Amino acid sequence: MSQITNLLADIPASLHEELIQSLLQTPHIRIERIVSLRHSLPQDYWYDQDENEWMLLVDGAARLRFEDYDETLEMKPGSFVNIPAHRRHRIEWTDSGQPTIWLAILY
Repeated sequence: MSQITNLLADIPASLHEELIQSLLQTPHIRIERIVSLRHSLPQDYWYDQDENEWMLLVDGAARLRFEDYDETLEMKPGSFVNIPAHRRHRIEWTDSGQPTIWLAILY
C-alpha cells in the first residue's frame, strides 16, 4: 500500500541552506522537493546540470536568471519553467519572509 504524504508538510521554520529532498527516483527521472529561505547564489556561480529540469514554484517567491538572458524571471506560486541540460542558471533571490517551496523534476 502506498503512503500518502504532503508536499507542504514538515517545512523547517528556519534554514541555513537549501533543503533538497528526493521524493522519487528511477534510472530516468528524479523528483525533488526543494525548500529555500532567503536563498541566493553568488553573481559568478551558475548551475550547469547534466539533466533537463522542470521546476514548479509551489509556494513563496523567487527570481531566476539565465546566463544567456539579460533579465531575471519573477516566479510566484504556480510559475514553472523547463530548463534544458547545460543551460546555465542561478537563483538570484528567494522570499525572506516565508519558505519558497519548489517541485523539481529532473530527467
